[in-house]
Amino acid sequence: MGLAAAALRAGGWVGEVPTGYPLRGGDGDRIAGLLDAALSRADGQRPGDVVLVAAGPAQWHLAVRTAAGVVHADAGLGCVVERPGVLPWPVVGAWRLREA
Repeated sequence: MGLAAAALRAGGWVGEVPTGYPLRGGDGDRIAGLLDAALSRADGQRPGDVVLVAAGPAQWHLAVRTAAGVVHADAGLGCVVERPGVLPWPVVGAWRLREA
């Protein structure tokens, strides 16, 4: 969850970073539960929102919403990229920093 954690920290978040989920073979509900414990559910449309997607069968991926699309760690390219437009993966859920 490195990219999402870095984005949250840049937004001023000082809470514990949820960890311990596998990218393959994990449980989407468990990952959502980890995020629920630290963040507020959101619609995933505001820049800075953390979005959990199903990138493949039992393959979970986090992205951070931007004004143009999302930023995510692209495993195929081996780097962090901004993907403009609509996400090509089903969105499982979205979260944002809790309002103070």
